[in-house]
Amino acid sequence: MPTVALPAVGHLLHFELAVAYEIFGNPPGETTEGWYDVQLCGPGPVRVGPFTVEPDRGLDRLAEADTVIVPACADVDAPLPPELVEAVRAAHAAGARIASLCTGAFVLGAAGLLDGRRATTHWAHAAELSARHPRALVDPDVLYTDNGSVLTAAGKAAAVDLCLHLIHLDHGAAVANAVARRLVMPLHRPGGQAQFVSTPVRATGAGDHGLAHLLAWAQQRLDRPLTVTDLARRANTSPRHLGRQFRATVGQTPLQWLLTQRVRRAQELLEATDESVEAVARATGMGTATTLRRQFKRTVGVSPVSYRRSFRATNPN
Repeated sequence: MPTVALPAVGHLLHFELAVAYEIFGNPPGETTEGWYDVQLCGPGPVRVGPFTVEPDRGLDRLAEADTVIVPACADVDAPLPPELVEAVRAAHAAGARIASLCTGAFVLGAAGLLDGRRATTHWAHAAELSARHPRALVDPDVLYTDNGSVLTAAGKAAAVDLCLHLIHLDHGAAVANAVARRLVMPLHRPGGQAQFVSTPVRATGAGDHGLAHLLAWAQQRLDRPLTVTDLARRANTSPRHLGRQFRATVGQTPLQWLLTQRVRRAQELLEATDESVEAVARATGMGTATTLRRQFKRTVGVSPVSYRRSFRATNPN
């Protein structure tokens, strides 16, 4: 059973700590085998927002964890607890995967884990993170970054995205999507999406389905050759205006979003069925196996066959 350690030291924000505890501490449905053992680690009771939290393990347990998730710091100007910084550094040296949520990235920076790596944090603190750690490649515009053994997330909702991303890496798309459904969340967003919208989405009115309804409608029809014109017609708007809505809301063009959904659907089918690559291509609207292989490799990094071999072995159901 892989261990997920949550250090509870200093002044923390309760949202990010609760998000990580909820997501990794509760398996979806009957999926319990190989799930996570979540441990709250710290030297003693700690104030987390309006709550007092009592850790069940000491900070030394971080070095024994498979994954360490550093919650957000309540005050980035306050001195970081040196014992926390040292424990995170030691955990990484011992081989743990280290992830930060929101301003938890400042702990990773102090531990030297962001040097030469892409990183992010809440956009309001990105400039400060870059100033303190100039060797870090801070990107203020993305939801999260994944450097393999070191990952960082932006603020609030992006913490959920990164946690779902970690579950996706460990258990595959179907399990990550099951967790998202339990949280009543949309499927987790790719890390490269924008942190926030620069233009507000106009209020929906009579006869206007709104973007949320359109996304749900399209996800139920991924096996069909949808076009931007089809989406715009369904949303009762022009293709140009729809493109602006998509870029402002999900950080992608309509076609990019459709491709992402098709690939994620292909991942689910490759994990959960024995359908051929050709059949998966048809079921996801890719048309041909050649198109699926090209787009899948570009998005996921491996071929559909390699992906199925990896995840069918660990997720046979």
